[in-house]
Amino acid sequence: MSGNTHGPALIGAALGWAVLAAATPAAETLAAPAQVCHVLVTSNRVEDVSSMEAWKASFIKDGMSDEQKALAVWTTVVKFRHQEPPPIEFLQAEDHVHDPIKTFNVYGYGQCCCASADIEALARSIGLQARGWGINNHSVPEIFWDGSWHLLDASLIDYFPKADGKLAGVEEIIASVSAWLDKHPEFKAKPDAAYPFGKGGNWRTQGPEVLARSPFYDINGWLPAATHGWYSTIQEYNGHGGGDGKAFLYDYGYSQGYQLNLQFRRGEKLVRRWSNQGLHVNMGLKDGGPPGCLSEKVGTDQLRYSPAYGDLANERIGNGTLVYDLPMAVAELTRAALTADNLDAAAGADGAMGLTPKDATKPGTLVIGIPSSYVYLAGQLEVARALPAGGACRIEISDNNGLDWNDVPASGASGVQHADIGSLIARRYDVRLRITLSGQGSLLQALRFSADIQHSQRALPALGQGANLIHVVSGAQEGTITVEGSTSLAGKGRQLVYTDFHPEVVGMAPGSLRLAAGTGSVTFPVHAPGDILRVRFGCNYRARDAHDGWDLQVSTDHGTTFTTVERAAGPTGNGSSRYVTFSAIPPGTRDLLVRFTGQQVNTTMISGFRIDADYRAPAAGFIPMAITYAWMEGGREHSDVHVTAAADERYTLTCAEKPAMLSLTMEPAH
Repeated sequence: MSGNTHGPALIGAALGWAVLAAATPAAETLAAPAQVCHVLVTSNRVEDVSSMEAWKASFIKDGMSDEQKALAVWTTVVKFRHQEPPPIEFLQAEDHVHDPIKTFNVYGYGQCCCASADIEALARSIGLQARGWGINNHSVPEIFWDGSWHLLDASLIDYFPKADGKLAGVEEIIASVSAWLDKHPEFKAKPDAAYPFGKGGNWRTQGPEVLARSPFYDINGWLPAATHGWYSTIQEYNGHGGGDGKAFLYDYGYSQGYQLNLQFRRGEKLVRRWSNQGLHVNMGLKDGGPPGCLSEKVGTDQLRYSPAYGDLANERIGNGTLVYDLPMAVAELTRAALTADNLDAAAGADGAMGLTPKDATKPGTLVIGIPSSYVYLAGQLEVARALPAGGACRIEISDNNGLDWNDVPASGASGVQHADIGSLIARRYDVRLRITLSGQGSLLQALRFSADIQHSQRALPALGQGANLIHVVSGAQEGTITVEGSTSLAGKGRQLVYTDFHPEVVGMAPGSLRLAAGTGSVTFPVHAPGDILRVRFGCNYRARDAHDGWDLQVSTDHGTTFTTVERAAGPTGNGSSRYVTFSAIPPGTRDLLVRFTGQQVNTTMISGFRIDADYRAPAAGFIPMAITYAWMEGGREHSDVHVTAAADERYTLTCAEKPAMLSLTMEPAH
């Protein structure tokens, strides 16, 4: 941290920090909620994809056929995900983001393998069979209905109706294209010659029959984003692909469990913008160049197709900010914190109030959780404190649910210090701060956490011309503890790895989650600050033999007994993904164990996993929220501030002209 010579009271006032006051019944209502969870703003212009359940409510309707459900899956991925070099979080086996709900809300873009994983995850969540294919320089998914497999490529935005109206599968497309290439060997020798050959509608009359009824090629054979076209389809489905030179089945392993859960305490504010400052999750990586959709405008260039699918955003990538000014009334701070031990309010020599150890012979400790539904890119801490000789104020950050802590460099002096914490929070979604005060008269007078986040503009509740119905809901008052780390220890330092969550590992090959032989297990401890209501968990795994597989298990009695929730069985070929929910948890449970127990005859391994424990958030309930929309209309900036009076509220915003969206700010109302 760098020092500052200005007094903490002056700086705190300039920054708008809360002034500490001794807690009295007159100063605050102790029964009032200290936090509110699952605050969601939606508009009638954009479908709600904030969770798997919300997605189903938006896109899957009663009475749909399997084909209609499959097309709804494809349409969703086309709408909310754009083809670009993928965001890299180093969490999954392929390092890319392969969680559809996270992709829709946090990023809005990815590669073909990511789109295939999204299709597989959504389809399987509604009971449809899905699988992936590796073809020539491309990855594609299929969904099964009416007795056969059907290609639904949301990456390049295509599928291919046959003469009977049914959609072709990958093997049918390969067979048709290969037969055509056998008759036109010149395109095998010079694949790029297929581009001029297909122009002017020739692709429809002179090309492979299976491609002729495509509703997606334009007259010159370009697909909707104009990055690929008929000529590239010929190359992709020429039958080549894997190490043996042939197309191959491949499960594009996914993670499942992310959901949007916007949580607020007094002093906390989230700003999401329909713009960006050039920040993105791949910054600083060797291959971390910015994706094109960082600057491309919706309706132009590679996003030319997006308005036809309902996109009201300006670009695709948004940068927002999350700010938390700790409330400095002791009773409220105690209720908003994970831990607040041996703390009291006191005045410093300059009259400014602060937190101090109640018993000066022991340290005072404050632990604050700062979960974010959007990925952290960078961050700052601003701290005001008064420290007498011999006094200390240590600040630490944890990114693994409080299991381990890293020091925030601090000068140790009085005054206001600023610390860059970007390297400690980058690519994380949940961090904790621990402040330890020691010594008579040591004061913490203010603390501000501020972070840059990345979010997709596409999923934000945009406004359109005319009347816009806005819906604000404070939903289930629950938080979530997430356990997810890379199964490759090579990722340590760039991301959490599985060993960071202190598992008990038995019978695994060194440094991996692959069974060494016979049987083995990995057991993760989970501790929540409130009563656990359910645990959602699973893995992407490989079990090559019919006797290979994983038992997905939970213990609520500290490991005395385990319940097998599901069997992730073999044979899987190149892999499969299985996620389950377990809700038979005794009341009052705050600690449980999640265990993956494996059996191996051939090969049994876990490539990626995720565990989410949903818990009843302490001191949580409805808090009135200030919802501020800002937009441009007719060359003028407009804004609307709505303060909610109930946990479920609707109101209307009317735009006389087509608006250009600016920002959406959410914070507890003053």
